[in-house]
Amino acid sequence: MRITIDDLSGPEVAELLDDHLRSMALYSPPESIHALDLEALKRPGITFWSAWEGTELVGCGALKRLDSEHAELKSMKTSPRHLRRGVARRLLQHLLDQAQARGFRRVSLETGSTADFEPARLLYERFGFEYCAPFADYAEDPFSVFMTKSLQ
Repeated sequence: MRITIDDLSGPEVAELLDDHLRSMALYSPPESIHALDLEALKRPGITFWSAWEGTELVGCGALKRLDSEHAELKSMKTSPRHLRRGVARRLLQHLLDQAQARGFRRVSLETGSTADFEPARLLYERFGFEYCAPFADYAEDPFSVFMTKSLQ
């Protein structure tokens, strides 16, 4: 699998991100969806990576700079055709390595609280993320859980 910084211009990436937003809408009310769309992911302070096997997009993820020591994990998504093949695990490790290389001391994330998000929560737990209070601009939400990991 090749993981590369992506400029978000390819149709495959746009399609995967659209699928991500549609999936979020199935499990959370609109006010509880914190996934970023294509244009929001192009904002300064966000780096987006895509993961490829040959010419096929298998997943994506991003880091959003919150401050000089704290980043947020955004837009982790595995292509539906590649679920349970280690894509998310490899992407997450890559993003954590990149966060550490960039000098961040902590990475946090928001994910869903319902059973549909249990695989994601279990992955983050296996990587040492711990549950925490809302961070940055987030507020308590019954459809969200917040997790953080120290990189020290």
